[in-house]
Amino acid sequence: MARNILILGASYGSLLATKLLMAGHNVTLVCRKKTADLINREGTEVRIQLRGEATHRSIFSRDLPGTLDATPPEDVDVSRYDLVGLAMQEPQYTNHTIRVLMIKIAAAKLPCLSIMNMPPLPYLKRIPDLAGMDLEEAYTNPGVWERFEPGLMTLCSPDPQAFRPPEEGANVLHVGLPTNFKAATFADEAHNRLLRELEADIDAVRLDGQDVPVKLKVFDSLFVPLAKWSMLLTGNYRCITPNEPQSIREAVHGDLNLSQSIYEHVDALARRLGADPEDQVPFGKYAKAAESLLKPSSAARAVASGAPFIERVDLLVKLIAHQLDMPNAEIDRTVQVVDRKLSEKIFAGGSDGI
Repeated sequence: MARNILILGASYGSLLATKLLMAGHNVTLVCRKKTADLINREGTEVRIQLRGEATHRSIFSRDLPGTLDATPPEDVDVSRYDLVGLAMQEPQYTNHTIRVLMIKIAAAKLPCLSIMNMPPLPYLKRIPDLAGMDLEEAYTNPGVWERFEPGLMTLCSPDPQAFRPPEEGANVLHVGLPTNFKAATFADEAHNRLLRELEADIDAVRLDGQDVPVKLKVFDSLFVPLAKWSMLLTGNYRCITPNEPQSIREAVHGDLNLSQSIYEHVDALARRLGADPEDQVPFGKYAKAAESLLKPSSAARAVASGAPFIERVDLLVKLIAHQLDMPNAEIDRTVQVVDRKLSEKIFAGGSDGI
């Protein structure tokens, strides 16, 4: 049965959308009107490399069995949808029309699958040791999340690496690292049946008889998506330096012993909260993958281009660490560097950057 999925964010969201369209489901992308007009006119193009092939293939939404449309947030009819995907950067949810849409989504009690690096506050409330912590400082506007029921919010680790080529249209996405989306379950088993249905449908997709990478994998543990935190704190946020941004490879391999200590400390925080070691990714596997990550992280590029707000997983982890009496000097230093760089942007007049 074809499901109707609403995805907020047409850039990274188009990757999940394409996989759903290939599986025969229908997707609406929420974006600016100019981008929506482009997508409704031309569709989307996602470039992805299949196993064993030397070049990327272009997958066009117009050629897929599912139906794609795009719309600005003010035109969304939430009654049409079975599931909502949250694929924008956390600061973008402060936009007024997005906030109004979020109120409608919460009121409709639609299950929400976040594919942000920054876990929505309602999701964190599902973890007992985090439910009572003061974590709102890490969010651009925590009020965005106050209407959502924790059990209706789950998190999907955005492990696949993809970017919009700057010379291309807003409907094009290039997948650099075609790993899997790893989703935790919802509180309600009916919503989990929907998740697992989508998982199976995406897994069955073939292109010219070949398997297509980037799957949706569903896990019972709430901590599987949080395995990304160790990677973000070791690599992505350390791309932000007092001077020019550095690549993820430089951040990780510039001092591999220091990187391993940061990575393992964040892993230890997750285990203190209840994670099983099986939920986590070994440092060696991450370090190997980081060897091929030759560009600064998206957070570092955003800061360098003048953005005054970014997702602050670094600050979130610091707040958790201090409230668990497990502070880490290197994490604290990273937060200080990011704070300082963002403050420079704000005082330089960049506060309209979202």
